Amino acid sequence: MSEKIPVTVLTGYLGAGKTTLLNRILTEDHGKKFAVIVNEFGEAGIDGDLVVGADEEVFEMNNGCICCTVRGDLIRILDGLMKRKGKFDAIIVETTGLADPAPVAQTFFVDQDVGDATKLDAVITVTDAKWLKDRLKDAPEAKNQIAFADVIVLNKVDLVTAEELASVESAIRAINPYAKLHRTERCALPIDQLLDRNAFDLDRILDIEPDFLESGHHHHHSDEVRSMSFTIPGDVDPEKFMPWINDISQAQGPNILRSKGILAFKGEPRRFVFQGVHMILDGDLQRDWKADETRSSRLVIIGRDLNENELRQGFEACAA
Repeated sequence: MSEKIPVTVLTGYLGAGKTTLLNRILTEDHGKKFAVIVNEFGEAGIDGDLVVGADEEVFEMNNGCICCTVRGDLIRILDGLMKRKGKFDAIIVETTGLADPAPVAQTFFVDQDVGDATKLDAVITVTDAKWLKDRLKDAPEAKNQIAFADVIVLNKVDLVTAEELASVESAIRAINPYAKLHRTERCALPIDQLLDRNAFDLDRILDIEPDFLESGHHHHHSDEVRSMSFTIPGDVDPEKFMPWINDISQAQGPNILRSKGILAFKGEPRRFVFQGVHMILDGDLQRDWKADETRSSRLVIIGRDLNENELRQGFEACAA
């Protein structure tokens, strides 16, 4: 029984900080080796490139949402991992920001082979202290992710007042009074608060979803939310890109749920990694471009009511 490999499902709405938390887990000095499965909403994912930890094996699933069309892919990847038992200590599954964690968790109970070899340790949901209350109004996925959580990371608490923090915490507790809740800035949290918790409670989940153990669960995303991916096969000029991305974020921020990119800046040997949620932007130079990597600039924008052609043309005009 103890031979089962623990699995952590990492979920949370777009831009809450899932990849930041994943990178913290992977880089902390814990001596463990993880297999990481990353699922991303959109046809041209970049999340796999944003995961640090060169020693980890990262499996990407970009051709659909893990809770819908690609659950078969998840089972196939897990089956493949089981054949290499002993080469890693645990598995982390990072879902898309729009995923319903229920069918993902269900995989570990309704698929016989997966259930025999693995144990769902916990569903960890990362939430954004600044934007969560807005998302609870217009995104049912955000509510589902909180309801299903065993551990909730209430992130970005530095961006809200004490009153706003109390209010968002109260909103979370109204949905899920049971999960362990941690307040964080940039997902800074000791790994022993997250992993090996043995926290997944099937009885609680059956109270929420009595048909949880029956196959055939289907999740439908809102058609309003779209993912757009843009690529420039080369460098961009930071003198053009920074004002442009600032302008569109200020003008269209309410509709931009998430933006992220890996950019090659003209004359810069390091990659510029850019992250945004609504009007809040963050970016930094990271590792050098490798000798065998092709310098290119990729941008992903996820949102509602956005003009794809206008955004594409604007980004392409930033080419160096």
